[in-house]
Amino acid sequence: MTDRVHGSCTTVLVGKKASLDGSTIISRNDDGHEALDPQRFTVVTPDEQPRHYSSVLSHVTIDLPDDPMRYTSMPNAVLTDGIWPAAGINAENVAMSATETITTNPRIQALDPFIDNGIGEEDIVTLVLPYIHSAKEGVQRLGMLLEDYGTYEPNGIAFADQDEVWWLETIGGHHWAAVRIPDDAYVVAANRMSIDAFDFDGDDTLSSADLKKFIDENQLNPDFDGYNLRHIFGSASIKDTVYNNPRVWYGQKYLTPAVEHEPMEQDLPFIAHANRKISIEDVKFILSAHYENTQYDPYGSGSESDRKLFRSIGLNRNHNVHILQIRNNVPAEIAGIHWLAFGANTFNTVVPFYANVTDTPASYRDASATFDLNNMYWLSCTTALLGDTNYDLYVDLRNTFELQAMTAYRQIQHEADAAVVAGEHVEDVLADANQKLADDSVARQTKLLGEMVTLGSANMTLRYNLND
Repeated sequence: MTDRVHGSCTTVLVGKKASLDGSTIISRNDDGHEALDPQRFTVVTPDEQPRHYSSVLSHVTIDLPDDPMRYTSMPNAVLTDGIWPAAGINAENVAMSATETITTNPRIQALDPFIDNGIGEEDIVTLVLPYIHSAKEGVQRLGMLLEDYGTYEPNGIAFADQDEVWWLETIGGHHWAAVRIPDDAYVVAANRMSIDAFDFDGDDTLSSADLKKFIDENQLNPDFDGYNLRHIFGSASIKDTVYNNPRVWYGQKYLTPAVEHEPMEQDLPFIAHANRKISIEDVKFILSAHYENTQYDPYGSGSESDRKLFRSIGLNRNHNVHILQIRNNVPAEIAGIHWLAFGANTFNTVVPFYANVTDTPASYRDASATFDLNNMYWLSCTTALLGDTNYDLYVDLRNTFELQAMTAYRQIQHEADAAVVAGEHVEDVLADANQKLADDSVARQTKLLGEMVTLGSANMTLRYNLND
């Protein structure tokens, strides 16, 4: 098959009793192998959804049901390697994020090899999201596809509806396991197999039917008691200690500071509980983080070796960050919020787009391979590039921008929510709100870039004081 496209994402999941307003939240940094990979924000209507799907990378072909739902999507702008939709929310307010590339080990790969012409990250959202009516149904449909067609890579996939959050991890070519995240808990996952203790008889777990038998008959369990899927199917490598584990450590340190762990620990817990209710702003902070207030911050004052030791969460290979929120305190027509930002996350803000729409604003929808500062993807990448040249100089501008932008976006959202509750036409209200959000975000990001250029010009290395 064509060489697989590698990604390296970070995921945050939040149960409804763990969130500030009773929402379920699934979120992910869609990180790529290259620093730039233009992304778009679109809506796929039923007439645009394929009935006969063909993968670009693996060439797998699958006939799809004839009754797809509308869904938001985040495809690549350049389709050389396929669509890669990344994430979305469908018309039934079911959210999906796919995928978090995870780790595996040679014991499982030898027994259940990857399938070259199976499904992978390129395909999964398209094959699943338009057809599911609950998070659990998403797990079941994807599990069926994995068993029928196999996969060529290890991945973690998140699903949410108004009540539940589920996390599925692929195991070898055809096996899989999934866990319902407790309502009062959160998860930070970072490119490792994350599921640890697994109860095959539990009400909140699902797996391929023969998984327990497969483990037992092949003597795969290294533990004396219980089943820890990370120990059985995952990795515990040196790379994990510097590339993956520190990201989980920092997210848990931020949300649960009283529980002390070390950043290189191999057995950081999968399920965690915060010391407060978790906001959208908390999730965005984690997904933008670069180990602030530690010696490991690449922009900080630690030693050069410490600053370069760990792979940070926010980095130049962030192509988008999406926070998919399914709200419980509003009418169903406005429950799904597709928070979105493009580019390296340190110098952007997420925008709360309504998912129950038939189109998206052009500034977010129409990115191409051509550099264009009128498009949010390229504007965000440019701001991040300049900000990275002198973080200390620009950080106050960034902080003010983020505070003011999030305030403005939430005000637009409050007004739109109120209009829908008051009985105004939903389609018109949401389309108008999304356009206002897009216009305001482009204007604010452009203003930030201009302020950074003005400030930075006075601090260029190529200068000389004439003293006159």
